[in-house]
Amino acid sequence: QVQLVESGGGLVQPGGSLTLSCAASGRSFDNSYMGWFRQAPGKEREFVGVTSWSGRNTYFADDVKGRFTISIDNAKNTVILQMSNLKPEDTAVYYCAARLGRGFIPTTVRQYDYWGQGTQVTVSS
Repeated sequence: QVQLVESGGGLVQPGGSLTLSCAASGRSFDNSYMGWFRQAPGKEREFVGVTSWSGRNTYFADDVKGRFTISIDNAKNTVILQMSNLKPEDTAVYYCAARLGRGFIPTTVRQYDYWGQGTQVTVSS
Protein backbone atom coordinates (compact mmCIF):
# COMPACT_ATOMS: atom_id res chain seq x y z
CA GLN A 1 0.00 0.00 0.00
CA VAL A 2 1.01 3.61 -0.44
CA GLN A 3 3.13 5.01 2.37
CA LEU A 4 4.40 8.53 2.88
CA VAL A 5 6.86 8.98 5.73
CA GLU A 6 8.08 12.45 6.70
CA SER A 7 11.30 13.16 8.54
CA GLY A 8 13.60 16.07 9.32
CA GLY A 9 11.49 18.16 11.64
CA GLY A 10 12.90 19.84 14.70
CA LEU A 11 13.66 23.08 16.51
CA VAL A 12 15.28 25.92 14.58
CA GLN A 13 15.94 29.56 15.36
CA PRO A 14 14.23 32.37 13.45
CA GLY A 15 16.08 33.04 10.23
CA GLY A 16 17.39 29.50 10.12
CA SER A 17 16.88 26.70 7.63
CA LEU A 18 15.49 23.19 7.77
CA THR A 19 14.99 20.40 5.26
CA LEU A 20 12.08 17.97 5.43
CA SER A 21 11.95 14.69 3.53
CA CYS A 22 9.02 12.53 2.51
CA ALA A 23 9.82 8.94 1.54
CA ALA A 24 7.15 7.65 -0.84
CA SER A 25 6.53 3.97 -1.46
CA GLY A 26 3.91 1.45 -2.55
CA ARG A 27 3.41 2.49 -6.18
CA SER A 28 4.79 4.64 -8.96
CA PHE A 29 4.31 8.36 -8.46
CA ASP A 30 5.40 9.35 -11.96
CA ASN A 31 2.03 10.88 -12.79
CA SER A 32 1.37 12.35 -9.37
CA TYR A 33 1.51 15.64 -7.60
CA MET A 34 3.33 15.74 -4.27
CA GLY A 35 2.24 18.42 -1.86
CA TRP A 36 3.21 19.80 1.52
CA PHE A 37 0.73 21.13 4.04
CA ARG A 38 1.06 22.35 7.61
CA GLN A 39 -1.17 22.63 10.63
CA ALA A 40 -0.56 24.87 13.61
CA PRO A 41 -2.36 24.28 16.93
CA GLY A 42 -5.96 25.40 16.75
CA LYS A 43 -5.80 26.08 13.03
CA GLU A 44 -6.88 24.27 9.91
CA ARG A 45 -4.43 22.39 7.77
CA GLU A 46 -3.10 24.77 5.12
CA PHE A 47 -1.38 24.42 1.78
CA VAL A 48 2.36 25.11 1.63
CA GLY A 49 3.51 23.98 -1.79
CA VAL A 50 3.25 21.31 -4.47
CA THR A 51 5.29 19.81 -7.27
CA SER A 52 4.62 17.39 -10.05
CA TRP A 53 6.82 14.33 -9.76
CA SER A 54 8.65 15.48 -12.87
CA GLY A 55 9.41 18.78 -11.18
CA ARG A 56 8.09 20.75 -14.15
CA ASN A 57 5.14 22.21 -12.26
CA THR A 58 5.52 23.77 -8.83
CA TYR A 59 3.37 26.18 -6.88
CA PHE A 60 3.69 27.74 -3.44
CA ALA A 61 1.52 29.59 -0.99
CA ASP A 62 2.23 33.32 -0.95
CA ASP A 63 3.63 33.36 2.58
CA VAL A 64 6.36 30.83 1.78
CA LYS A 65 7.13 31.86 -1.80
CA GLY A 66 10.78 32.70 -2.16
CA ARG A 67 11.67 30.96 1.13
CA PHE A 68 10.62 27.35 0.48
CA THR A 69 11.47 25.03 -2.41
CA ILE A 70 10.35 21.51 -3.29
CA SER A 71 12.38 18.95 -5.19
CA ILE A 72 12.27 15.25 -6.02
CA ASP A 73 15.08 12.79 -5.42
CA ASN A 74 14.12 10.10 -7.92
CA ALA A 75 16.83 7.70 -6.80
CA LYS A 76 15.38 7.63 -3.30
CA ASN A 77 11.72 8.18 -4.24
CA THR A 78 11.74 11.13 -1.87
CA VAL A 79 10.14 14.56 -1.89
CA ILE A 80 12.22 17.28 -0.27
CA LEU A 81 10.94 20.53 1.23
CA GLN A 82 13.76 23.01 1.81
CA MET A 83 12.82 25.85 4.11
CA SER A 84 14.91 28.95 4.68
CA ASN A 85 14.54 32.26 6.51
CA LEU A 86 12.14 30.53 8.87
CA LYS A 87 9.78 32.58 11.01
CA PRO A 88 7.98 31.76 14.25
CA GLU A 89 4.72 31.66 12.30
CA ASP A 90 6.10 28.73 10.28
CA THR A 91 5.78 26.60 13.43
CA ALA A 92 3.43 23.69 12.69
CA VAL A 93 3.19 20.00 11.98
CA TYR A 94 4.17 19.53 8.34
CA TYR A 95 2.49 16.88 6.23
CA CYS A 96 3.42 15.31 2.92
CA ALA A 97 0.58 14.32 0.58
CA ALA A 98 0.14 12.64 -2.79
CA ARG A 99 -2.48 13.23 -5.45
CA LEU A 100 -2.53 10.53 -8.12
CA GLY A 101 -2.99 11.45 -11.75
CA ARG A 102 -2.38 14.54 -13.83
CA GLY A 103 -4.56 17.58 -14.32
CA PHE A 104 -4.92 20.80 -12.38
CA ILE A 105 -2.42 21.57 -9.63
CA PRO A 106 -4.00 20.52 -6.32
CA THR A 107 -3.90 23.04 -3.46
CA THR A 108 -6.60 21.87 -1.05
CA VAL A 109 -6.69 19.05 1.48
CA ARG A 110 -9.61 17.35 -0.27
CA GLN A 111 -7.72 17.07 -3.53
CA TYR A 112 -5.12 14.67 -2.12
CA ASP A 113 -5.38 10.90 -1.91
CA TYR A 114 -2.67 9.91 0.56
CA TRP A 115 -1.09 11.55 3.60
CA GLY A 116 1.93 11.08 5.81
CA GLN A 117 1.84 11.15 9.59
CA GLY A 118 3.46 14.58 9.89
CA THR A 119 6.63 16.00 11.40
CA GLN A 120 6.87 18.87 13.89
CA VAL A 121 8.70 22.06 12.97
CA THR A 122 9.24 24.62 15.71
CA VAL A 123 10.77 28.02 15.00
CA SER A 124 11.79 29.69 18.21
CA SER A 125 14.71 31.44 19.85
